Amino acid sequence: MRKIIIIAFLILFAAIAVIFHIQSEQVETDVTAKTTKVGVLLSGPQSDRSYCQSHYEALEAIKDDLNLDVIYRDYVPRDCYNDIVGLIRDEDCRIIIGVSFDYGPSLIKAAEAYPDIYFLHAAGGTGYRHNLSTFFGRMYQARYLSGIVAGMKTKTGELGYVAAFPNSEVIRGINAFTLGVRSVRPDAVVYVRYCGSWVEDEPARKESRELLDRHPIDVMAMHTNSLAPMEEADKRGIWSIGYNRDNADLFPDSCLISCVWDRRNSYYKLIKDCLQVKFHGDNVWIDMEEGIVGLSAFSDQVDPRAQAMVRAADARLRSWEYDVFYGPIRDNTGRLRVEAGESMKDEDMLKAFDWYVEGVTIEGQGMGNK
Repeated sequence: MRKIIIIAFLILFAAIAVIFHIQSEQVETDVTAKTTKVGVLLSGPQSDRSYCQSHYEALEAIKDDLNLDVIYRDYVPRDCYNDIVGLIRDEDCRIIIGVSFDYGPSLIKAAEAYPDIYFLHAAGGTGYRHNLSTFFGRMYQARYLSGIVAGMKTKTGELGYVAAFPNSEVIRGINAFTLGVRSVRPDAVVYVRYCGSWVEDEPARKESRELLDRHPIDVMAMHTNSLAPMEEADKRGIWSIGYNRDNADLFPDSCLISCVWDRRNSYYKLIKDCLQVKFHGDNVWIDMEEGIVGLSAFSDQVDPRAQAMVRAADARLRSWEYDVFYGPIRDNTGRLRVEAGESMKDEDMLKAFDWYVEGVTIEGQGMGNK
């Protein structure tokens, strides 16, 4: 009798599982039966071979599976509220994606004005609403790993870093890169200049030249959408660390490795949640092991010993027994900022990173050196 009951229970359980699976498939089919329009605000062109293109490629990869009609707007200014309104009213977009940190205030304003529209802010944690989420990946971890590559390659111990603006995201990356460099080259110095633009080539080129003219830099890193820092490094025969996308084919003789984004899975999940009305506004920081951030393939110029060190550090980060900003860490004035045995909180890393680690030197006017 007991055996019969067990068999009956297993049959019932299997039937329930089949029904649940069918219902799940039906829900997904239903939400993708109708085409959904998605409006995307880009700070530069879709084909910049950098930050904007990484978003474009991710959305193009998933749009057919979710039956999306994606409408892109290039070179959208910081104040993008009117652009958002146009996408909603004129194009009937039900989901709006803003890819620049600077779009935060306009996205929040629009989310409050259009409570039935979903908003995704793909840059940092500037605030959220019931219909607005910000999401970002732990790029600082990839930055740290690329710093190991740079630290193993430098002979002068002097490295350059051209960045757009001194916000928490950028400072976090500079600091992570420097900690990676100094984990293998403790006396190294990273010289930083801000160019004041995410997308313009000339400001990034000017600051790159300033750095390279002033110091015996032999590795150049960057946090801009412009490829000008890599171009200048290539012209001068020094190494570079890329960002956003793998552009090793453009710089085969100088690019060591790149910190890259792959947002396909993240966009798929977030947009599917919108379609299934499962969306909950939040500040989402996506872990490296989910694939949103990582490193490109090592170039032939990265020796096996350096590759092994990066793989070991990567495994340590993925174990979550250690993170990049794990103390003791001092700033570049000698002040102890993170105690031994402690790690920075996510909230502080996301929103309150306004100081630089030991080994960073900020150059140029008006950008601060906290």
